[in-house]
Formats: sequence, C-alpha cells, structure tokens
Amino acid sequence: MTNDIGRFSSGDTETHADTPAEEQKTAELVYGSAEEFLHEQLLPTYVRDVDGRAAKWCLEWYFHPEAVSRVEALWRAWEHLRLDGATGISVWWKDHADHHMSVLLDPRGPFYKCDMQKHRDPEHLEPKRAPAGWFPDVRLKQS
Repeated sequence: MTNDIGRFSSGDTETHADTPAEEQKTAELVYGSAEEFLHEQLLPTYVRDVDGRAAKWCLEWYFHPEAVSRVEALWRAWEHLRLDGATGISVWWKDHADHHMSVLLDPRGPFYKCDMQKHRDPEHLEPKRAPAGWFPDVRLKQS
C-alpha cells in the first residue's frame, strides 16, 4: 500500500457552476475501476475485524451483484467528492463509506452465506409478478 491515501483536491481542479461547460476541466479519475479503488483506497483505509460473527466479507465479492453495485457507488462518489477540498471527504465517509460498508459487512448482508474461505452463491428473492395493468410502463405515456 502506498501512502497516497489523501489524494484530495486543494480546490484548483474543481469545476464551477458559473463556468461554461466547454471551459470546465474534467477531472481525471484517480482509479480506473471499482476493483482498483477497492484494493488501493477503500480496504486499506476502512480496516475492520471481519470475524464472521460481527462482520462478514466474501473473498470473491465480485460474485455478489449488490456488493459490486455498492463498491461501484463508493468509487464514483469518492472520485466526485475528493474534488471538494473543504468537506468532500467527510461527506464521503459519513454519507457513503460508513453507510455502504455497514451494509456490506453486516452478517445479514450480501455475504451472509460466505466466509473468508469460501464463496457461496446468495439466494435471490424471486417475487411473483403483479397482475397485468397494476404497474403500467410510464415510458409509454411520455409524449
């Protein structure tokens, strides 16, 4: 692990609402993928005791669609909020990391059937479809 964990903006790369879109600089991503972000930023900074009772994780986390979606959301939020040199990282921790990691690590969360040695496919909810007409496709009503 490198010691580049504090890669946040000092404010000079931010885009501003009053700057025309064509003049705004698009910030380059620090990480190229959610997986790179997970291994290089998230897990080295969000250290917890994963004992299988109070917290669970699956070594093959990428087989869990919810986990992939949450890690992707964490990465995208981090890339955006890191540009706010004032409170961005605090907002990311409070509103994103703490929330999503609590869900991911929860013993009843997406890794509930797994342990640190073995992945087990989660059981998916398979609800019945509602009767026809109960939930009309609103895209068809657009003019």
